[in-house]
Amino acid sequence: MVVSRTLQRHYRAGYALEASYVPNGGLLREWCEPNRILSWGLEPGKYILFLGRFSPEKGCHLLIDAYHKLHTDTQLVLAGASSYCPEYSRRVREHDGGRIRIIDSVSGDVLDELLTNAALFVLPSEVEGLSLALLDAMGAGICVLASDLAENQEAIDGAGFTFRRGDVADLAERLRFLIANPAVREAAGQAAKRRVRECYQWGMIAGQIEQVYFETMGWPLPGTVPRKPSVSVGEADIAPPRMAG
Repeated sequence: MVVSRTLQRHYRAGYALEASYVPNGGLLREWCEPNRILSWGLEPGKYILFLGRFSPEKGCHLLIDAYHKLHTDTQLVLAGASSYCPEYSRRVREHDGGRIRIIDSVSGDVLDELLTNAALFVLPSEVEGLSLALLDAMGAGICVLASDLAENQEAIDGAGFTFRRGDVADLAERLRFLIANPAVREAAGQAAKRRVRECYQWGMIAGQIEQVYFETMGWPLPGTVPRKPSVSVGEADIAPPRMAG
């Protein structure tokens, strides 16, 4: 089972395997009154946000380099934690101070607050499947800017912006444009939220996952009439386990 059509095509072409497509899901978030972010020195609507692990493939260094090319009072916030690459994480954290804030991973109410008060979400990654952080930002109604990986373009599908992967100059130019055009950001954020509502709701996706599991096991879906098992006289008639509820 894969989370994007791009990955589905990859396994079909490279391995002659037909994988089931079920995407990740996102949450719809409403605006949260700023509280914790004020203690970090952040002004609502005046910061660019990255969420994710601090590792090379996520492209944090690209975003920092592009941001240094800007002349803006809009801050840059990177929220995350190191995973397998502590040295890279250390280099990212060295930029904390002044217009750039580096904070640890956040969740719950603090995550809601950080997301819904951002001016712009940026995902500069060089490898993706389907980014949960990207879906989180879209579901919060925030304008998103991502590298032009096929997986990112598939998720955004016109409800946001992309830049050329690995191109610091192109990323900086897109940042300048979006910082200078709040009406464009607002319209893109509304479109992103609609896309999550229509295509990436967890309730719908949970049902799709369940369907794939039942089909893989050869079990009838809940609510359908099971087919009579084809067994010979004397064979054990073993019923599939019943799902709770």
